[in-house]
Amino acid sequence: MNNKSIKHTKVLILGSGPAGYTAAIYAARAMLKPVLVFGSEPGGQLTTTTDVENFPGYSKVIQGPWLMEEMKGQAKAVGTEMIQDHIKKVDLSKKPFEAIGDSGQVYTADSFIVSTGAQARWLNLKSEQEYRGFGVSACATCDGFFFKEKQVAVVGGGNAAVEEAMFLTKFASKVKLIHRRNELRAEKMLQAKLKANKKIEIIWDSVVEDVVGEKNPKSVKAIKIKNVKTNKVSELIVDGLFIAIGHDPATSLFKGQLSMDKEGYIVTKPDSTVTNVPGVFAAGDVKDKIFRQAVTAAGMGCMAALEAEKHLSSK
Repeated sequence: MNNKSIKHTKVLILGSGPAGYTAAIYAARAMLKPVLVFGSEPGGQLTTTTDVENFPGYSKVIQGPWLMEEMKGQAKAVGTEMIQDHIKKVDLSKKPFEAIGDSGQVYTADSFIVSTGAQARWLNLKSEQEYRGFGVSACATCDGFFFKEKQVAVVGGGNAAVEEAMFLTKFASKVKLIHRRNELRAEKMLQAKLKANKKIEIIWDSVVEDVVGEKNPKSVKAIKIKNVKTNKVSELIVDGLFIAIGHDPATSLFKGQLSMDKEGYIVTKPDSTVTNVPGVFAAGDVKDKIFRQAVTAAGMGCMAALEAEKHLSSK
């Protein structure tokens, strides 16, 4: 292997959502000349979010894809090198760290920022994907506001589903929680709160079969649900459907190399992005399953870059 195919950087950033781009902005401004490698979905989850009303600094509604383009432009303008490549293998056991792309390119780095994000789990219905962003959502805190005095349904049975259902009662007139079993997995205390809420109705032993909507303007009108015990299909009139069946962090590359919790989220030191491998930092949804907001991911990206800079200057 000739040395031409090795690309070395002080800071290698993997992933391009708010965490990766913000890390790049801070690292570039610290004159570290970061290299950011992004995959087939540059911009991450925000590129599938249309209206963003909760990112600080914008009094008018902005579009998720636009916000990501702006962050990308800013990271480039201050000196980040951006490369589209799919990283298939990383080796964090030796210094410099090594990452290998599908392109055959080998990247080596003195420090490594992991910001590969997470994906919401979906039901994988054609109609669900068709109305995604038009009444179908995987984030109540992002989109609940758009359902004032409307009827919505939430799918799931864990803590996230119960929390989303309760959050939605602030806006919606009625919330139906649809669960495929006859008991919830959520913590007992949460369940008690849920059951005490008059706005919430639980529909047991049921799964969503289809999303019914209108094309013009594109909007959700109803969902078809099937009772798994009787196989009876019924239609439920709703204006919105929230999928809360969990997220999958994009961390399979780092299994066995970085400490993770049982769900695959990277574990970092409290109030820090420091992982169990010195020089490797994790930021955004790859390590955060609690807040999952663009602004918290961006904040962690900043922390990762500052911690990487401190790590490098101590060497």
